[in-house]
Amino acid sequence: MEPRLASGIWVQAHMRRLAMMGIPSFVVARGDPVAGAVLVKVNRLDGHAALYQRMNTLDGSPGWVKMLEGEDRRIEAAIARQCERDRDLWVIEIEDREGRHFLDEGAGFGGGG
Repeated sequence: MEPRLASGIWVQAHMRRLAMMGIPSFVVARGDPVAGAVLVKVNRLDGHAALYQRMNTLDGSPGWVKMLEGEDRRIEAAIARQCERDRDLWVIEIEDREGRHFLDEGAGFGGGG
């Protein structure tokens, strides 16, 4: 099994990368620093958003999947349900009118995607 980057470190690194590009992001829910799952909300600041979750692909490499897209309140409700089920869950929100998130670029959790 490929070594996996701790969730808290990945969150900090990704948020720093976004900040360097002038894209605001913040932690909505702080999960387990080592093994917590991560949800990423991309808020387009027009009442619409998308929600992404990290998942392994069929070949076992890490990747990001768009779970939901639509009205911001619908995304917020989905996040609230997930947080109720998983207290170790990280949630970060990215605010970008263009919907940029850069999840599939650079280092991922396990060294890919």
